[in-house]
Amino acid sequence: MSTAVNIHPAVDNIKRADAGFAGGTLTCLCASNPVTVQITGQVAHNHVCGCTKCWKPAGALFAQVAVVGRDKVRVTANEDKLQVVDESATIQRHACRDCGVHMYGRIENTGHAFYGLDFVHTELSKESGWAGPEFAAFVSSIIEAGARPENMGAIRARLTEIGLPPYDALSPPLMDAISTHVAKTRGVLKDA
Repeated sequence: MSTAVNIHPAVDNIKRADAGFAGGTLTCLCASNPVTVQITGQVAHNHVCGCTKCWKPAGALFAQVAVVGRDKVRVTANEDKLQVVDESATIQRHACRDCGVHMYGRIENTGHAFYGLDFVHTELSKESGWAGPEFAAFVSSIIEAGARPENMGAIRARLTEIGLPPYDALSPPLMDAISTHVAKTRGVLKDA
C-alpha cells in the first residue's frame, strides 16, 4: 500500500458509515466561542473535492464535502460569527469569520439541481459513523491551488488505491442528476 501521497487527514484511513447513524455536531476551529452546527441525519455523496472554493484543513490536497438536506442543518452556537465567503458563488459558503472554516454551504437558487441540499464537512465532527467519501471530484483543480502537475499520476493512483475514483467533474450519478434536472426544466424530459 502506498503512503507517499496524503489526500486528507480524514480520508487517508477511511471509516465507513454506521447503520442508523443519526448525525452530530460540526464545530469550527476557534479555541473559544466556536460556531457549532447540528446535523440531524446521515450525509450523502461524501467525496473529496479539489476545487479552490471548498475549505480544506492545512496541508490537505482536497476538501472533504458531503450533502444533507437543508432542513437537517441548524446553527446551534455563535451564528453571529458566520459570514458568506463569496456572495456571487452558486454555493453560499458560510464560514467562521475568525478561523475561516466553512461550516455549511447552501444553494439559494431554487432552480438549481441541488437546491435543498447543504454542503458540510463531516471531519469537523467528533462523532463517528458519518458516511465515508465515495469518490474524488475536480481532481485536476488541485493544480490551481499549487499541486505540481507532475505529481497528478501519483495522486490519482492514491485516490484509486483508497477506493475514491478520481473525476474531473462530479461522480457520474451526480452529473446525471444535474443533466436530468436541466432536461426536465427545459421540457426535454418528462416524468413517466
